[in-house]
Amino acid sequence: MIKHISRAARRGFSPGLRRLSDLRASEHVPESPASPRLTEQASLYVHWPYCLRRCTYCNFNKYIPKENNDDVMAKCLQTETETLLQLSQVSCVTSVFFGGGTPSLAPPSTIAKILETVSKQANLSDDAEVTLEVNPTPVAMSKLKDYHHAGVSRFSIGVQSLQNEDLKSLGRDHSALEALQTLGEARRLCPGGVSVDIMFGRPEQTTESWRRELSEMLRVCDDHVSLYQLTLERGTRLFKQVHCGQVTMPTEEMTAEMYQCARETLQQHGFQQYEVSNFAKNNSESRHNVSYWKGEQYIGVGPGAHGRFVPLGEGGIAREARTQTLEPDVWIQEVQQRGHGTRRRIRLGHLELLEEVLVMGMRMTKGINHKHWEVFSPELSLHEIFGASPVVQELLQSGHLILDDRGLRCSWDGLALLDSILPVLLVEMDKQIFPKAAS
Repeated sequence: MIKHISRAARRGFSPGLRRLSDLRASEHVPESPASPRLTEQASLYVHWPYCLRRCTYCNFNKYIPKENNDDVMAKCLQTETETLLQLSQVSCVTSVFFGGGTPSLAPPSTIAKILETVSKQANLSDDAEVTLEVNPTPVAMSKLKDYHHAGVSRFSIGVQSLQNEDLKSLGRDHSALEALQTLGEARRLCPGGVSVDIMFGRPEQTTESWRRELSEMLRVCDDHVSLYQLTLERGTRLFKQVHCGQVTMPTEEMTAEMYQCARETLQQHGFQQYEVSNFAKNNSESRHNVSYWKGEQYIGVGPGAHGRFVPLGEGGIAREARTQTLEPDVWIQEVQQRGHGTRRRIRLGHLELLEEVLVMGMRMTKGINHKHWEVFSPELSLHEIFGASPVVQELLQSGHLILDDRGLRCSWDGLALLDSILPVLLVEMDKQIFPKAAS
């Protein structure tokens, strides 16, 4: 699997961090009534679960279809979209993201039908960002024009590598040439609206080969780049290959060096880093992803999708973390029977919500500004929570963390150490919200 929280986020999946609030009963913290500002709008994530093959590193929720059931899947995605939008009662859908799996296997008509369903339930403006993940094969490239006509305004191309040997070892079903051709066609259709996914930390990869490959990519890519660090996940073919000694992975020191190399190279080519793993120029940031990192509502549709929204349609007053049924056939049955395939729903307490806002917001280079934090935490400011903490003061004095009139954020060096900084911030916030228990 790819170690990249933003990818998880844009897919509508939970960040996967163990919440400190799990250590104490969340009912000790009063819930805040949902603010109209937070509940009037949401982004929408739609999960297409099918792939033609499974990559050697992947453990995402994806399935190889036994038969073609595109029509049934399309109908159920429409139904669940309608049900959950009605449940949320949002008046505006700010962006739509089609992820997977391989959503570029879906017929363009399916994309059009889902967007039509959205427009019937809420306002989806003409300039709303509608993103489709694309596996850069010749078949997918041949459908890009139809996807664009269906309403897609942004393509996210899963190039991953420009080395054919690496693509083959990773189980990808495209070549470097096919990726470049798909990228060119996508840029022709949506100039300034094409993102490239590229992976580092691959087997046998070196920092110098990574630098050359990235420079080659930057000569042909558009205005947005997402970096992915390849990590081993149990149960994958790559994990078994490494465990048996067939494949050697770069060390942690090497992957850290590759990450810094990429940041510097991208900056030299005019890209501004706006999140841990995302870079853009010409104001081409992913508006959909940014909505996740700002803690805004999102609705997850499709097998295994996750969402965060207030179910106003049934009298809800607090945000819920919702998970749809994983297995497509079971999910289809549930949608046909009751209009949705929600398998799990957890009401988020005030502390849990603040933890998510903190974890996601600190991924951005701008961090969390005071006004934005006040929307979620009117009782305690960022200065009140973190200003007097000795351990936070150490991070401030070392230059890894910045707390000033703008808000709380990591420095350039600190962002590379975010995985170490976040636990410190979470513990300090926990102490301030549970002062008696902490003492």
